[in-house]
Amino acid sequence: MAQRNEVPITAEGLAGVKRELEQLVKVQRPEIVARIKAARELGDLSENFEYHAARNQQSFLETRVLELEGIVRNHVLVENHASSGIVEVLSTVTFAEEDQPEETYRIVPPAEADPGHGRLSFESALGHALLGHKVGDEIEVEAPGGSSYTVRLTHVE
Repeated sequence: MAQRNEVPITAEGLAGVKRELEQLVKVQRPEIVARIKAARELGDLSENFEYHAARNQQSFLETRVLELEGIVRNHVLVENHASSGIVEVLSTVTFAEEDQPEETYRIVPPAEADPGHGRLSFESALGHALLGHKVGDEIEVEAPGGSSYTVRLTHVE
């Protein structure tokens, strides 16, 4: 779907990425820099837990900032289309695995995936398997690790 370096994302997802980036750069980064400065002033850095903890936190923050900046720089907006009854990116789907309760997810770009909140990446094994199917289809999903399972699609919008 996306060309190299392009990051598919919805307008809503992009707004969330920009909010997180602003929070990290304007609030958390200065706080961490202040913690590092205060810890340095305590002297010996070799056994200074506060200094090492703050540096680790800074490393994680800077990695996340680079990731978010890459999304903003390389984003390609994905828009919702009128429902055709066929699963595509941004469709909301309901399906059931044999003897299991139904589950409902929205198929989203990877940068917005959060299965715990009902958002499933179109690049995940299940999301990819559902693409192109319609209500009533039974879909075999090849899970990572070689196992597979079958789901029955009960609703698409």
